[in-house]
Amino acid sequence: MIAREFGEKLRSNGKREMPCNLHKPLVELLLGVAATASLFLTACNVAPKYSKPTVQAPVAYKELKPENLPQTDGWKVAQPSDDEIHGKWWQTFGDSKLNALEDQVSVSNQNVAAAAAAFVSARALVRQARSQYYPTVGANPSISYAQVPFGTAPSGGSSGGGSSNTFLSGTFALYSLPFVASWQPDLWGRVRNTVLANVYGAQASAADLENVRLTMEAEVAQDYFQLRAQDNLKQVFDETVKAYQESLKLTQDLFKAGLATDEAVAQAETLLETTQAQNTNLGILRAQFEHAIAMLVGQPASSFSIAAELSEMSPPAVPFGVPSQLLERRPDIASAERTVAQANARIGVAKAAYYPNITLSASGGFESTSITSWFTWPSRFWSLGPSLAETIFDAGSRNAGVVQSQAAYDQTVANYRQTVLTAFQQIEDNLAALRILSQEAQEQNTAIVSAQRTLEIATSRYKAGIDPYLNVITAQAALLANRQTMVTLRMQQMTASVQLIEALGGGWDASRIPTPRQATAK
Repeated sequence: MIAREFGEKLRSNGKREMPCNLHKPLVELLLGVAATASLFLTACNVAPKYSKPTVQAPVAYKELKPENLPQTDGWKVAQPSDDEIHGKWWQTFGDSKLNALEDQVSVSNQNVAAAAAAFVSARALVRQARSQYYPTVGANPSISYAQVPFGTAPSGGSSGGGSSNTFLSGTFALYSLPFVASWQPDLWGRVRNTVLANVYGAQASAADLENVRLTMEAEVAQDYFQLRAQDNLKQVFDETVKAYQESLKLTQDLFKAGLATDEAVAQAETLLETTQAQNTNLGILRAQFEHAIAMLVGQPASSFSIAAELSEMSPPAVPFGVPSQLLERRPDIASAERTVAQANARIGVAKAAYYPNITLSASGGFESTSITSWFTWPSRFWSLGPSLAETIFDAGSRNAGVVQSQAAYDQTVANYRQTVLTAFQQIEDNLAALRILSQEAQEQNTAIVSAQRTLEIATSRYKAGIDPYLNVITAQAALLANRQTMVTLRMQQMTASVQLIEALGGGWDASRIPTPRQATAK
């Protein structure tokens, strides 16, 4: 076609003009497109209407009955009217070193950084999906050269004396600047539900970020209190080693005076050396907790250290609220619920595949064989029109896609309800642990007093020559074991308090989930 136009141009040396009557169909097409677009604005949405899955929340926590609440030992449950857990929940423990460590989690923890990057990616998916609301426009400028025939000379006579046909040819350049635009209106809500699904996905990702942050903060606190328990245990062993050294000296003095046997000296030496070895062994677990904290706060373990320090290990009062509030306070529950909404929107995307797609396409630009007339009005060209596409037979592919999306929705509903059940279990577990540990700590305090008294009696009777030294060793071992148990109970109380705060959501609430507008913003 271009060659023929080029030949005509060479022969006529005229200019192409666009007939005036072509403007009328162009106007009619544009009006038709406008009318069609207004119809598309009222297109239907085939996605099922979303409603949050129902879950059965208990009226009250079982462990918070009055008869279950501890009355002493410095621990009590805060009442629902007390202040809620604050964002920096670890400050309730009143430990400045813990506060400094927790402040580094959001800044340096790599798990938090990865979750934050995932949230940024999820928000970008929303903007990517929203771009489908608008037409796509492209350009493909080109310059090409071609040699083609454009005319012939008359042929000779039939007697064979004439000359053969002569083809005239020419080389020309073609300058083209086409613009192409296409738009697929969202007739059945495919784009709308894709955008919604990505918005819900971004909201779930935001809740996941908060859940990762809360998990890392709780892990730092638990490791910190276990490290401090090792410091407290080290003091117990240091005091015990000192007491055993004095006991050994006493036994040696009595042996020199002929009031004790060599066996008693050997027994005292064995007990002292065994306890010294146990005291040294405490350094392994403390180092491991220190290294774990270093990793959680994003620092190399080789350059990180926490000075040894004794801790009172006194668990704070924890505001617990009512069970129904838990659904709005835990980021993992919020993430699971947003995932359900996302799956619901994807059902609409799958159902939209049953319906035809209409594409409005337009192209236009300039095309000429002369660079001087490339951008002149006669060199223009354009085309405009709709097209419709509908799958007539797919062997059940679309139906399978809808069934798959509905099954995925049912799966997310089950996961959501399971997350809620797990949350209630965790709260009851930790409330029960705190109640029982509080009672056990009181009993253990009494056991320590009794063990101390037993040791004093055994030592006095040994000095008086009434009982053998083995009775003293037994009493000493019992006292050490009871003191170790007490340190462990205090540590368990602190970690159970941290786990309870984590199970309650750590002061987070669903109002912090970004709105659809915030999820779309750059």
